[in-house]
Parts: sequence; structure tokens; C-alpha cells
Amino acid sequence: MVNAGTADFLVEIGTEELPPKALPRLEAAFADAAIEGIRAAGLAHGETQSFATPRRLALLVRDLQLEQPTREIEKRGPPVKVAFADDGTPTRAAEAFAQGCGVSVADLERHSTPKGEWLYYRGTEAGQPSAGLLPEIVSQALARLPIPKRMRWGAGDAEFVRPVHWLTMLLGDTTVDAQIMGQTATAATRGHRFLSPEPLPLQQPGDYQAALETHGHVLPVFAARRDRILADAAAAAVAVGGTAVLNPDVVDEVTALVEWPVALTGRFDEEFLELPEEVLISTLQDHQRYFPVRAKDGKLLPHFITISNLASLDPEQVQTGNERVVRPRLADAAFFWQQDCKLSLSERRDALQDVVFEKDLGSVFDKSARVASIGHEITAELQHDAHFDQTVFQQWVVRAAHLAKTDLLTAMVGEFPDLQGRMGYYYAIQDGEEKAVARAIEEQYLPRHAGDELPASPVGRVLALADRLDTLAGIFSVGKRPTGSKDPYGLRRAALGVLRILIEGRLDLDLHQHLVRAVSLQPGQPAAELPDEVFAFIIDRLRPYYLDGLAPGLAAGEVAAETFEAVRSRSPTSPLDFHQRLEAVQGFLRLPAAESLAQANKRIANILRDADESATTVDPDLFEADEERALHAAVTRLASAHGDRLAQRDYAAVLTALAELREPVDDFFEGVMVMTDDASLRANRVALLRQLRHLFLDVADLSLIPA
Repeated sequence: MVNAGTADFLVEIGTEELPPKALPRLEAAFADAAIEGIRAAGLAHGETQSFATPRRLALLVRDLQLEQPTREIEKRGPPVKVAFADDGTPTRAAEAFAQGCGVSVADLERHSTPKGEWLYYRGTEAGQPSAGLLPEIVSQALARLPIPKRMRWGAGDAEFVRPVHWLTMLLGDTTVDAQIMGQTATAATRGHRFLSPEPLPLQQPGDYQAALETHGHVLPVFAARRDRILADAAAAAVAVGGTAVLNPDVVDEVTALVEWPVALTGRFDEEFLELPEEVLISTLQDHQRYFPVRAKDGKLLPHFITISNLASLDPEQVQTGNERVVRPRLADAAFFWQQDCKLSLSERRDALQDVVFEKDLGSVFDKSARVASIGHEITAELQHDAHFDQTVFQQWVVRAAHLAKTDLLTAMVGEFPDLQGRMGYYYAIQDGEEKAVARAIEEQYLPRHAGDELPASPVGRVLALADRLDTLAGIFSVGKRPTGSKDPYGLRRAALGVLRILIEGRLDLDLHQHLVRAVSLQPGQPAAELPDEVFAFIIDRLRPYYLDGLAPGLAAGEVAAETFEAVRSRSPTSPLDFHQRLEAVQGFLRLPAAESLAQANKRIANILRDADESATTVDPDLFEADEERALHAAVTRLASAHGDRLAQRDYAAVLTALAELREPVDDFFEGVMVMTDDASLRANRVALLRQLRHLFLDVADLSLIPA
């Protein structure tokens, strides 16, 4: 206990082994919910620390207030005209209100408000002891955990992600009286299942971590346990002359599987090193949760690091056991490789006719033919490497499209689905295919998720685009577009992939034109408006791409929604063109003239919307004011170079030049009445504004941007 009125609080939920991939999320959610409950109860506290191992979730709260503070309360009762009879005696309404407040009617106050006079009660309410509030706070925190499917155990009705076997709740030196998840709270924790199975009594909450580490053979802090694994695995790899391959996700999962990590080194036969290294890594890392080891030259060594959950008295036996487990898995992989190499990818292509892509869209064979056709058309529009000609480029794209999915029929991909594409690369090289074709087969799946790398090769980019355009067009054509949060075909991810490849890869492609082509290749008779729908769906993905800071060089919140809409209103059909326009508008908005011209555009848009005149030709002889002559001269002067800048898509130069119009535009609106009664003057001035408006609209609709 630190001072009078506060004490440290510890809660620990002891369970059977928790799901390893969910453990960090469960730890954070439990701590957040419990702390939120403590604060909602009005209890002050100091620092907090959460803990998580395979068999426990725990939270330590320092200096928790032992009692809620006394608080002022105010209650409004019935109106005075309802609370008292004509003779001034209290009615039943007044008496019931007073009784509910624990006072007499005479103790109540009267307060006048704009809506009349009311009875009020003012008083104080004593705070409750924390010990009585904590059981419900903890119970509610456990109930709010993100657990998709809860389970029951034994004869009770408690439900949790795993059966609960003990409950520790200690406030200062006192055990909290609580019954949660079928367990009665005690002042004892539990150590390692095998190394320290007996209860470990605690005198104070602050003793928790030291007791587990010293006597319980448990490292309860997730981050500390992870650091131990990283350090020990690295040292074990150095001992065999290499460096451990420490995938962060695998390290996290291993950390969630052990309470007392001990690194051990294992070995496998060198003949398995002839397999593609991804097969070895997938076998060791994804199947067994072992860490591969690389030599200084980057090649894999015939060693692996495993993390045991205890310090064995006979570590060689543990090592031998792990080697015995991994050997048949690697032997299976070697067998799959040898069998797969007996048949080329080209020889497997016809078998794709028996693999259904989607029941209304035909087989994977049919899809590959559509992708080849779309890719062939795309190559005619995209620039490519100057080392090969257009015909060769198209041939490689078509070849890659025909072979792209054939590795799905191999035994290796059947066993290691995450290696699809990569195994296709190895088999294509083995078959003597062009390296550009092999690389494209691997890169077709990029990007797999937000932030993932993009296809690097020209053929890979085209194949990745064509495959996604076919999927989007096809699934939309059979009416299975995403609804709400449901997106079983990953169409949102596919659309974002298309945009990232085109924008970040600096590829200028008329997306709408190629969607028309993709839709036309689908079975049946897709609706004529379908390309527009798919195009709008894809462009919709640009909103979060820019507004949420996913686009390179643009932080979240840097692009305003109005700026995005200003560009979108011009309907660029090339995503790269859209990006270039938006970049130019972002730059324009930083200019001193931006706000004034944006407001002028808004004013001009309102005038043109209400004007009856449709004339676009300006007659200088009708000018009366120097301000309209000056504006016309400035517009004419800019128009001569405007078209060339647009043709070169130098949007930044276009808007920078238009910024020079600030002074003549401001002077025009200050000195000229546009909607004059003289019809000819009015039409001439509207035509001048229409010319000015079109200059800005060639890039974006700046009238949509607020001050």
C-alpha cells in the first residue's frame, strides 16, 4: 500500500492454453476494458501493466483508490403545480419523490426555470468501496473480449475462450471476495504447468511478476518473453555459423505458445537444401514454428532453431525428437517436387478446364483465356522495356496468362497453398520458359494486401492488372458484388490493387476502356452499363486511398474530401491522370491566391447555373469597364499556352498560371455587375466567365473546395 486510501490491485484469469494468434489482442482488450471500467466507476489509479502467457491474462493496477469519492447529486422532481394541492398540501407525487430521495418534502428545494417551477433535491452520495465494485468490473471486461466463439466446460454455465481453472484477485494484502467464471478468487497464482504446478501465494500484487519469474518458471510479460526468444534464437544460430530467420509473425506466435522459452538447435539432411528455399522455410516456419538459419552468403543452412517450453534435463533428446518430426515433412516436400517436375506447366493447362472458377463464369481455363485477351490489349497502351519489342511483350503476356494458374494443380501448392505463384516461377524456370514469363507468374498475386509490394516486371504488372480486371468484371456480371462488410471474392482488395499498380507504378492506362473489354469477354450478356458500375466501384477505392493516407507521400488528413471530389468531378478515366490532377490541386491550394480563386470559382459556378445565356463567344467591343477588359486580356494571354500544358498533363503548371488571374478576377467582381439588365452586356460577361471557368475545369472543379 502506497498511501492511505489507495492500494495496488491484481487480477489474473488462469486458463487452459489460449489461442496463440489471438493472445496479444486478448491481452490488450482485457486491460483496456478493465481500466475503462475502473475509470467509469470514478476510481483514480496510477500506472497499469498487463500480462499474457498461454495460460493466463492478468492486469496490475498501481495505487487504486480504495473507495469512490463522495459526490454531489441533484435530482429534479415534479413541477410545483403538480407537487402541491390548491391548499398547499403535498400531493402523492411530491411525497413519492421525497421518499425516493430519503428526505421529507420540507427538505426539498424549489427552482424556477423558463418552463416553470420544479421541486429539486440536492445532496451527497457516499462512494462505494472498490473491493465491492471490482468483481463486476472484471466480469464485464471478460464479457467484452473479442471472442468469436465461446465454449462451456464442466457442469457450470460459464463461457470463455478456454476453460478457466483459477482466479487471482488481490487488493493490497486482501483477497477480493469474487466469484467469476465458476472460480473463487484467491491470493495465489500458478506457475509453469510442469516445472511449478503448485499454487504460488502472493502477499502483495506487486509480488506477482517476480514470484512467477523466480519460483514459477514463467515470464509473464509478453514483450520480455519475445525479447528472450529473439536473443536466444540469434545466439543459437550464431553457434552453428549462421543467422536466424526471425519472421515477426512467427516470433509472436511462438511467444504466445511458451511460458519459459529455451532455444534448441536441430539439424536436417543437406540433400533437402536442393529444394526451393521457400519450401524449406514454409515447412520449418509455418508448419513447425521453427526458425530457419541462413549462412553469411544468404543461403539456408541444414539447421533450425526450435523454442522449447521448458529447460529439459536431457536437451539432446528434445532436439532428436524435433529432428524426427521435421524429417518426414521435408521428405514429403522433396517427393512433391520430384513428382511435379515430371509434368510441365504447359502440359497441365488443359486440366484447368476441370477446375471451376465460378459456376456462371466457367473454368479457370476459361478465365486464363480471358486474362490473356485483356492483357494483350493492355500491352498496346502501356509503355514497356525498350530491350524487347511490342510483339514479344504481347507474346510473353499471353503465355504468362495461359500458365498463370497451372501451379495450382501441383502437389507442392496443394500442400503449401501460400506458395502459389512462387512455385509457378520455379516450375516455369525448370520448364525452360522465358524468365519474364516465370516472374510474371509469381508477381500476378501482388499486391496481396494494403502496403504489400507491387509487381516489378512489365509482364508481371500487365498480368496482375488483367487478372484483377477479369475478376471484377466477371463477379459483377453475375451479380455478386460486395455488400456491406461481405466481400468473399476480395473485390475491394482487387480494385485497390489495380489502382496501386497504375498509380504507384506510374502506368497511364485508360481504365474504363479496358473494363469495357473485360466485361465484353464475360459469358452471357452483361448489362451495357456494367463497365460504368465497375469503374465507379474501383474509383470509390481512391477515396480511402487518399483520405486515409495510403497513397505515397500523402499523410492521413492531408487530402480533404472536397479536394478529392473536385478532381473526381472531372471523371478522369486514367487513375494515374487522377493522381496527377490531385497532386496539382494540392500544390495549388498552398499558393496565396488559392482561397480567393476557389471562392471566385464557386461564385462563377453559381452565376452560370442561374444564367439563361448560353453564349461562349466574347465580344470585346461590348466591354464597358476596364476590369472586364483586363480580365479578358489575362484569360486570352493564358489560353495560348493552356492547351499545350494540358496536352503534356502538366497540371501544376496549368494551375500555377491560373493563379496569376487572382488580381484581375478580384477586380472584375468588385467593379463589374455581371447580371445587368442589359441583355447583350449580361450575355457577354457570362460568356467571359464561362471561358474562365472552363480553364479551371480542365484540371478540377475548384468550386467544390470550401474556404
